Amino acid sequence: MSKTQIISDPNILGGKPVIAGTRISVELILDRFSSGMSEKDILKDYPHLTPIQIHAALSFAKNLVMQKKNPKAKDIQPTTLYTHEISR
Repeated sequence: MSKTQIISDPNILGGKPVIAGTRISVELILDRFSSGMSEKDILKDYPHLTPIQIHAALSFAKNLVMQKKNPKAKDIQPTTLYTHEISR
């Protein structure tokens, strides 16, 4: 089974979704992209992250938007994301 990339734990950043094993929130990754940073820039600023983790954060956010658009969608799991769900 693939490793969970995004977790939400009430003891870490008040339950915000974060990259597993870090205190880096999905929100922070989205903020960096929205400010014009590239994946390469983010990896330079946060060298302990991997491209897979950044892609997982983006995929997580996409799934939240999809769930918001279709709340009855049962196959979208916004609190757990596995690496096999990431596509390029």
